Amino acid sequence: MTLFSILKKVRVTLGIVFFLLTLVLFIDLYEKFAPETFGQVLYLQFVPSILKFVQTLSLVTAGGFVIIMALTLIMGRFYCSTICPLGVLQDIINYISKKIARKKVFFKYKKGHPVWRYSFLGIMAIAMLAGLGFIVTWLDPYSIAGRFFSYLAEPVVNAINNTAASMLQKRDIYTLHHIKLYHVSWLPMSITIALFLFIGALAWQRGRFFCNVICPVGTFLGVTSKASLLKVKFNPDNCTKCGKCAAVCKSECISIKTQTVDLSRCVTCFNCLQVCPDAALDFGFIKPAPVKKLEKSVETSDNSRRKLLITGMALMAGSRLYALKKNKLKETQKDLLINERDFFPSPPGSKGVKRFNSICTACSLCVSACPTHVLQPAITQYGLSGFMQPFMDYETSFCNFDCHKCADVCPTGAILPLPLEEKHRTQLGKAIFVRQNCVVYTDETDCGACSEHCPTKAVNMVPYKNGLMIPEVNPDICIGCGACEYPCPVPAPYRAIFINGNGTHVLADKPDKGPEAEVSFEEDFPF
Repeated sequence: MTLFSILKKVRVTLGIVFFLLTLVLFIDLYEKFAPETFGQVLYLQFVPSILKFVQTLSLVTAGGFVIIMALTLIMGRFYCSTICPLGVLQDIINYISKKIARKKVFFKYKKGHPVWRYSFLGIMAIAMLAGLGFIVTWLDPYSIAGRFFSYLAEPVVNAINNTAASMLQKRDIYTLHHIKLYHVSWLPMSITIALFLFIGALAWQRGRFFCNVICPVGTFLGVTSKASLLKVKFNPDNCTKCGKCAAVCKSECISIKTQTVDLSRCVTCFNCLQVCPDAALDFGFIKPAPVKKLEKSVETSDNSRRKLLITGMALMAGSRLYALKKNKLKETQKDLLINERDFFPSPPGSKGVKRFNSICTACSLCVSACPTHVLQPAITQYGLSGFMQPFMDYETSFCNFDCHKCADVCPTGAILPLPLEEKHRTQLGKAIFVRQNCVVYTDETDCGACSEHCPTKAVNMVPYKNGLMIPEVNPDICIGCGACEYPCPVPAPYRAIFINGNGTHVLADKPDKGPEAEVSFEEDFPF
């Protein structure tokens, strides 16, 4: 086995490890990973690392981008070939295409697209400097891969888990248990599927075309890699122009005619080094040992030119429709008022909607990690500036009072950790009670679901009439967790109680627990 073969095997192994570690964070159905694990695994993700550094100014917690830059200056775009989950995913798709293609097709050298590449890089740079998170959302490779994992992979794994759990439980084996199967609404799901098919089709036919034409991270690291210590280069005296190196170059950056390598597009995959039968390619100061002519041609890449056939996906089903037409409501509910909000609440620790929109890249790791799945991708809730970024969807669920896992897993600092005591008082919004919508008012029947679930007792039941009780809200101690809105029996968007989000988060007053009972320990317990 040659040195270059070893290098490739190491690169492939590391790529699979990084990919699987990132994937399992999104499909951690049983919540086996400690909060610090997320930061350790995602420490080297380039864009999230930069954004988190801007928020924390700490290279200890957010210095991964410095390490990536150092690696790039040593051996080129190692991040793209090994650490980036979207890059590895494209390699997996291309590998599958080679295995199932009937006709073997070689890669060929293609000219670069500098106008496109540097345009996307410029857009990304401006977006990051200007805090336009909704643009970064669509250009950051980690965030794109994150949405694939969260919206496509996790529901599939969840369904498999539930099926396996049912089969095992019939045999009295309870190793697995059922987990509530959820999926995001149809628009985020459709967009994610379309983007997956687009990038997958490019990878199927053109290898790393997306990385070298659209991805701004790849372009930036490509410019940096021109100064790398170790780089792929030709040894013209040995080259016979057989073309085997160009045939396996998934970046399509090796020109046999000029015996050059476009280093800005090379992702340091070592494919070309491994297959060269003439020792005509070097890697920096590392030179291959002289070898004899191979009698058998090295197997070339398979790449199908057939049209890509895509099977239908069962995940296209959207979430339930929220707004019900009034002609479908009961007669007593014809005069219900629509809930109108100033803001939809952003996650606790985000400090406010505007800040959150400027930093979040919509990787959706918090969506996958949230135990109650109250975090859902926004469509119109934040407007254009927050499209696909998570918001507190109290139609889906509510925010667990003692949980702050979204901050533990956020790789960009868009959601900052809060001490649990502070999280208990962080006011995302205030509950608004609409008496005209309440079933106590419209149907003259008992309810109280909102008061029963309020963790701070900001919602209390007070006397109404005929022995009935009706809700009353104390906005000063309300934290906007949605525990009152979620169980309200009145259908959206006519909830009798709903959360009007705060543009900027504030601290709520501490609930008045009343006088504490005195307990005497002087006498012995009577048992």
